[in-house]
Amino acid sequence: MRLGVIVIQVLFLHVFLFLGAAIKEVFPLPIPASMFGLFLLFLALFFKIIKLEWVEKGANWLLAELLLFFIPSAVGIVNYDEILSLQGAEIVGLIGISTIIVMGMTAVTAEKISGRKRSEQH
Repeated sequence: MRLGVIVIQVLFLHVFLFLGAAIKEVFPLPIPASMFGLFLLFLALFFKIIKLEWVEKGANWLLAELLLFFIPSAVGIVNYDEILSLQGAEIVGLIGISTIIVMGMTAVTAEKISGRKRSEQH
C-alpha cells in the first residue's frame, strides 16, 4: 500500500513538471521547465490548493534516492582526462564550493522551517 501511495504522489509531482514544461513553451525564458513546475508546486502548497500530505511521501522518497540520479553523470566524468588539468581542477573546485553553499542554504532553510514548526506546536 505504501509503495502505491509513493508512486501516485511521484506521478502527482510530475504533473507540476509537465505544467512547468507547458509554461516554458509559452514563455521561453532561460529558466528550466522543472523550475517553473517547482514554483507552481510552491504556490499550490503556499495557497493551500494542495495539501502537503498529498505529496510528502513521494517527495521524501525522491529526496532519499536523489544520489542515484547523479551517479550516471559522476561516472561519465571519468571518461574525460581534462578533469586532471588546471581547468578541470578549477571546475571541480567550483563544484565543491557551490555544493557547500547549497548545503549551507538548505540547512539554514530547514532549520528555520523546523524552528517555525516547533514554535507552532508549543
